[in-house]
Amino acid sequence: MSYRLGVDVGGTFTDLLLINEENGQTFTAKVPSTPHDSSEGVLNGIARICEESGVDPTQIHRVMHGTTVATNAVLTGKGAKVGLVTTKGYEHTLQVARSFCPGGLGGWVSYVKNPLLAPLELTIGAIERMDAQGNVVTELNEGALRAELEKLYAKGEVEALTICFINAYVNDAHEKQAKKIAQEVFGDIAISLSSEVVPEMQEYERTETTVVNSYVRPEVAKYVNNLQNALKDRMGENVQLSILRSDGGLASGRASAESPVNLLMSGPAGGVTGAIYFCSRAGYDDILTFDMGGTSTDVALIQGSKAKVRRETIVGDVRVRAPSVDVRTVGAGGGSIAFVPELTKALRVGPESAGAVPGPAAYMKGGVEPTVCDANVVLGYLPSDVQLGGAMAINRDAAVTAVQKVADAMGIDIMEAAEGIIKIANEAMFGALRLVSVEQGYDPRDFALVGFGGAGPLHANALGILTEAWPVIVPPGPGVLCAYGDATTEVQDEAARTYLTLAQNTTSEALLADLTELRAKASESLIADGLAPESLEVTYQADLRYTGQAFEISVDFTEADLEEKGLAVLTDYFDQEHEKLFTFKLGDGHEILMIRAVVKAKGGDIAERKLGEDSLTLADCKVQDTRFFYDGAWHEGAIYNRSKLHPAIVVPGPAIVSEMDSTTVVLPGYQANIDHVGNLLINPVK
Repeated sequence: MSYRLGVDVGGTFTDLLLINEENGQTFTAKVPSTPHDSSEGVLNGIARICEESGVDPTQIHRVMHGTTVATNAVLTGKGAKVGLVTTKGYEHTLQVARSFCPGGLGGWVSYVKNPLLAPLELTIGAIERMDAQGNVVTELNEGALRAELEKLYAKGEVEALTICFINAYVNDAHEKQAKKIAQEVFGDIAISLSSEVVPEMQEYERTETTVVNSYVRPEVAKYVNNLQNALKDRMGENVQLSILRSDGGLASGRASAESPVNLLMSGPAGGVTGAIYFCSRAGYDDILTFDMGGTSTDVALIQGSKAKVRRETIVGDVRVRAPSVDVRTVGAGGGSIAFVPELTKALRVGPESAGAVPGPAAYMKGGVEPTVCDANVVLGYLPSDVQLGGAMAINRDAAVTAVQKVADAMGIDIMEAAEGIIKIANEAMFGALRLVSVEQGYDPRDFALVGFGGAGPLHANALGILTEAWPVIVPPGPGVLCAYGDATTEVQDEAARTYLTLAQNTTSEALLADLTELRAKASESLIADGLAPESLEVTYQADLRYTGQAFEISVDFTEADLEEKGLAVLTDYFDQEHEKLFTFKLGDGHEILMIRAVVKAKGGDIAERKLGEDSLTLADCKVQDTRFFYDGAWHEGAIYNRSKLHPAIVVPGPAIVSEMDSTTVVLPGYQANIDHVGNLLINPVK
């Protein structure tokens, strides 16, 4: 038997999914995350899932992992001390930055800019210059650079080095020269070149992105290498570790350690790819996703079974030029704390979270503040006899005590307080869903809504009512869907170059020749990791704008598209998107800013999941009677075992569908059924 393992580290739980590649059988596990060292939670989870499944760890040959190590390094300010080598005269690029202040004009009053990741005292200027066409204007003065690097080394502070020269994106010769000298001076220190990390125009973005890569590189490399060694000790030398990139693809452990800037949104991307995996197989190609975990909720829009990818990634106040799935995050999770400010007496929920430690009061791990999870327990949506992760019990009395604080502060009944907490959390998530749909020109009613994460299925039906997006889909294993996404996605890499050419001044043949060069470059890292060239697939992208505009729109296309339609495949799509976003199009003056090749290597297919026996009736799937509080009244219902459901069974609300990693609420007036893929579909009763 051969198995693959998906692992996703969240703020509260670490989720694991073990898949038998031959028969599709799956095993899941949830263990508490270990914020001080997330690898501990990963290894604890591997031990748990192997023990519960009876699978020998040496039978696991592939481990796919979504990680927040790079994200946390940025958010907590615990990255490396970065030295910056730039062209003389451009030492203040990071200080000048862009004229942007969070909060608009009012932000100038209170906004305090965080310290730069590469401080000025660790920045040096090299005597060199390339022009915009890549021609050498001033040769690199190697002697002067060596002297400056030796002074920088003597300070004893630099832990990672960034080299970013003007116009190096069109000619990297001077950066490579500088790297060779730096290696001689600094030894084995991690060195990031802008021409390798992000060979694109715009000096500030290129410098910031490369600096961030250096900032998180030592921490990520240490984590990846330690985890790789620990996995080899348990699973043997042949185990392959892959890390989920921000754009939803996988990178090898080696590539992840070298270019960790591509991992900043690794965690949220896993859920999106998992949702696409199940929904596309069921015929739902246009979906809205919301991944509600313990700390936050991530939402995304998928059209044509393809996630929208932004060409930038934002973490805290750091904005880098790295591709990421267009996920928006709101501070509403199962662990979000509810409180009533003394001044306003108006109920608030989040963004502060109880996290993994101490967690919601119902977890009995030291938490005493009321959370969204506690409100779900009080309302009966999360019955107190249901265990989380198959091992963690919940305590209703503790939840009642916590939520009573809100009720007392507002002078209302505890059930009203609990329902108020849930409604506020739902509205926060609804607002985030509007950001990726309505504000982008899409009608939520044209999409299905997919709820997952440990807490997502509890709120899915209610969000379906708010968005009017039907059906509401709860995929198999919703609590570990991010791990499923990790385990079923594809290894990929990309190569890009600045183009700066008017569409009318080039031809499809010339463009294809340039793209073919990028394809070869993007394939190099995958081939270096042992993948066969014939297993690789490529798609192309181009960033376009109307001449004179400051921002661009990305267009995806294939070689066949370009050969069939010519450059119109780019310009026509750009016009359509521009009109959708900004209500007008010009129809000419298209400028191609960037081109890139995205190369993927598909993972092996896995067998489909097995559903419940066809002979079972709804009564056979019933676990016990229950009741929950909804819309100001108690409703009698039942709890059903999801693993026994099959497509011929309809579950009428009010009902609760229970499984190991999550709990789904079906509200009165709605019903649920299982499709042939295993998705739980919730629809209004007609």
